Amino acid sequence: MNLFNKAFWTSVKEYALITLGVLMYVTGWIIFLIPNNMIGGGVTGLGSIVQYATGGAVKIGYTYFVVNAALLVAALFTLGRSFGAKSVYAILLTSVALNVGQGIFPQEIIRLLALDNGKLMCTFMGGIIVGVGIGLSISQGGSTGGTDIIALIINKYRNVSPGRVILISDAVIILSSLLVPSYMPDGTLMAWPDKITTVVYGFILITIVSTVLDLYLSGSRQSVQIFILSPKHAEIADAITRDLHRGVTVLTARGWYTKQDTEVVMVITRKTDLNVFLKYINAIDPNAFISVSSVTGVYGKGFDKFKTGSKK
Repeated sequence: MNLFNKAFWTSVKEYALITLGVLMYVTGWIIFLIPNNMIGGGVTGLGSIVQYATGGAVKIGYTYFVVNAALLVAALFTLGRSFGAKSVYAILLTSVALNVGQGIFPQEIIRLLALDNGKLMCTFMGGIIVGVGIGLSISQGGSTGGTDIIALIINKYRNVSPGRVILISDAVIILSSLLVPSYMPDGTLMAWPDKITTVVYGFILITIVSTVLDLYLSGSRQSVQIFILSPKHAEIADAITRDLHRGVTVLTARGWYTKQDTEVVMVITRKTDLNVFLKYINAIDPNAFISVSSVTGVYGKGFDKFKTGSKK
């Protein structure tokens, strides 16, 4: 029963964070990017090109849903059903939110936050919000679709950062906007010089999004190494393995000042779990000597896996 409850609440937390990530992603587009006729990468960028070319007759959400449905089929065969279930939820929510959301935010708020601050500031603000939204969804095993799915498929087999994959594929989409007309919100046709400027802003946008995404994912996956010196080392080691479910190594050491043998508890865990570990240790021995250092490249059970290519 306890295992069932734990799995249930873990699933609720994951879907809640995916929802938050999707809403951030959509908010960045609706408030900062779409009102400025900005073009980004991914399927949303492709949908924006279609919306601008049709004068708003075909909204982003429709193109987003159709293209992602095809990409999702490919993801189901490579990333597993759990990814598919979460991504179906994220894609459906994003598709609806991109269409409905354009009529929810008051124009006065959009003007104050976005239009009055210029396209460059909107590019930075929108890019940061969109990047965090994508990272939050990916970190929970889901995706906002499009090039995110392509990036995850490649990242499963190769040590290539998701941000770099998204950056390359999105550049092609942005350049394609030069081949189709683009209508402003007031119905006027965008002039050719303005289209070139929009493409430049688009490249700035995808650079910001990919950078924010990599920073977010690397931060959420960062690990720490903890050394603990305490006369209650056995009790601490038992608590970590029993309650926190992390492997523990006990090293034999010798204090050179005291010339006495002692035991050092060593454990590696995610940085996000560090506060929980420190609280456990402090509850057992408030006088324990603790050393914490950041580590990279932690591979094995419970951490990252080696990616050397597709399996033969």
